[in-house]
Amino acid sequence: MEAILERYERCSYAEKILTAPGNETPGSWTLESSKLMAKIEVLEKNMRHYAGEGLESLNLKELHSVEQQIDTALKRIRTKKNQLMHESISQLHKKEKALQDQRNTLYKKLNEKEANTDLQPPHMPAPDPIHHSLPIGGDPFLETDVREEGYAGDHHITATSLPPWMLQHVHQVKGR
Repeated sequence: MEAILERYERCSYAEKILTAPGNETPGSWTLESSKLMAKIEVLEKNMRHYAGEGLESLNLKELHSVEQQIDTALKRIRTKKNQLMHESISQLHKKEKALQDQRNTLYKKLNEKEANTDLQPPHMPAPDPIHHSLPIGGDPFLETDVREEGYAGDHHITATSLPPWMLQHVHQVKGR
């Protein structure tokens, strides 16, 4: 209904302009401003209806019209959203492919580097000087700080530089 009224106003307004060019009187300005004010009111009323406000005064046909307009707008919004999502997914697939290609290139370089290092003779590090503190002559198990403690026939040997698992062996050697 509103669309029909708007078309009628446009056609009648266009006829007025064609029939009276240059006849701009203050009355024509007030007429045009009143038309624009009415148009603004209709647009504001439509916006309220789209927001779900002021629906009490509408009949069934008008409510159905508002519903169809909202459905059409919602379909356009969803179509645009889906289009943007598909474009985003497409860009992400391109990035994924680029990253996969980069990963494969780096993996090939790594394999080539490993193959080159396997073909080269291994570098032998200089041997570290090992400092052994073996006594010259005597029992190697009783390296340092071995002392006998106790009285008549009770011998107890303590070796501070020997690990605990070797102490039993030292006691066996001493007991022979």
